Amino acid sequence: MTTRAIPDGHFWYANEPDVRDLLQAVRRFRRVDEEMRRRISAGMDMNLTDLRALQYVIAAEESGETVQQHDLARYLGISTASTTKLLDRLTASGHLVRAPHPRDGRSVVVTSTDHARSEIRERLGRMHARMAEIARDVPVEARAAVREFLDALSDQIAEEGHVAPLSPRPHG
Repeated sequence: MTTRAIPDGHFWYANEPDVRDLLQAVRRFRRVDEEMRRRISAGMDMNLTDLRALQYVIAAEESGETVQQHDLARYLGISTASTTKLLDRLTASGHLVRAPHPRDGRSVVVTSTDHARSEIRERLGRMHARMAEIARDVPVEARAAVREFLDALSDQIAEEGHVAPLSPRPHG
């Protein structure tokens, strides 16, 4: 699938063609990534936040970490009440399980099921393997610069926070 490029004038602040082209490539990647996540989550009959939660829990488990409800709420940027509803959905669908924390009986640990890991692997495994191949094609000497560029963009976007909404045109 090809996605149309944003018109040249979209990056009104980037008059240099190379800079504009680089930013357009990043924007295209972000848009295509969002579209892929929507398709995957729809195919799994869940919303995007549910998919992100599932991926977070699986990644944490693979790193040997335990996930509690408050960890999930913080990662997703949602309230604990919304996290409870999310966990209700994902436990009802057989993707996650709640269990007592092994050291703190008052806390609950969230774990993925074999079904969830299998579904994620089935839907994303081939794509992730291909993405790793593409990353390997980046010359070794350029990888640090690419990583630093993407990290700097991520940091800048995260730093911006909330931008004030556009104002309506004044009447008169």
